[in-house]
Amino acid sequence: MERVRIGIVGIGDISGIYLDNLTKRFKDAIEIVGVCDLVREKAERAVEKYNIPKLYETMYDLFADESIELVLNLTRPYEHFEVSKAALLAGKHVYSEKPLGATFEEGKELVKIAEEQNLRIGGAPDTFLGGGIQTCRKLIEDGYIGMPVGASAFMVCRGHESWHPDPEFYYKHGGGPMMDMGPYYISALVNLLGGIKQVSGMTKISFPQRKITSQPHCGEIIDVDVPTYVTGMMAFESGVIGTIFTTFDVYKAEVPHIEIYGSEGTLSVPDPNTFGGPIRLYRPSKGEFLEFPIVFDYVDNSRGLGLFEMAQALRKGEKAKTSSNLTYHVLEVMTGFERSANMGEHVTIESVFELLPMNK
Repeated sequence: MERVRIGIVGIGDISGIYLDNLTKRFKDAIEIVGVCDLVREKAERAVEKYNIPKLYETMYDLFADESIELVLNLTRPYEHFEVSKAALLAGKHVYSEKPLGATFEEGKELVKIAEEQNLRIGGAPDTFLGGGIQTCRKLIEDGYIGMPVGASAFMVCRGHESWHPDPEFYYKHGGGPMMDMGPYYISALVNLLGGIKQVSGMTKISFPQRKITSQPHCGEIIDVDVPTYVTGMMAFESGVIGTIFTTFDVYKAEVPHIEIYGSEGTLSVPDPNTFGGPIRLYRPSKGEFLEFPIVFDYVDNSRGLGLFEMAQALRKGEKAKTSSNLTYHVLEVMTGFERSANMGEHVTIESVFELLPMNK
């Protein structure tokens, strides 16, 4: 099968694992034609280290290269929309890091443009394709916990200013705990339980300013522009009721990443920011949580797996699991929590998520 030729925009922190995996484990389906970054030195280092043929001065030069079929957008969240839009208008398919856009309106416009151009747009996260969550889905579909009735998800940390080299954007437009980490949790939940039809939420900014203690910006003050304490309720199409809590305001908590509650047991789902385990299953007959073995591939850091899956789907003319069917639905759900909080009422989700078959 002919490889899909891609160009990469943005050579930041996340690009390293993508470049490693795309040039090694997924190289049979993907060929990197070239890269570009606003900081030219970053692109130069990537070209040298990974033997990439081309370095473009601007993203528009990359988009103008007719040999490139698909653009991998690894820019910062608030830049995703402009980069993806320009790529689509240049006739390229797009795979973007999460989230699809910084607002629901941005996501809606990108999906509309893609449909009008007869192009594909999708993106991260792809961790739900890993062995851990795929095994959890099989357990649910095989009836190990009976009929699912509820779910809970928790993403709790004290923020990024104590360790990240450039943490400011996490507290600006397109950032915050829900937009940063919510994609992993919501993507996992809908791939385990199906689409979401209604949400409600409450949000706040607990600390209007943050002091950076990591290098090289130690001592600088960040003005916080987005909610850093977000709680939400989700009504799934299946009838399941779920809760989610994401925060950059809490030092530590003893809570699970994700739990799925069924009529015959409870499933403890592994960290959705990883591809592996552990998976823990509670059945009344056992009286305790027991670890369950992973029965699917991809348990290590397999970022790029979603792009690999999209490339294969593109060549085969099939639906991709990491398409806008997922990323747009997830974006609408995430932004729905803040819209609900601002309006003081439930928000109905417009997009309909189609749950595709599991990995083979």
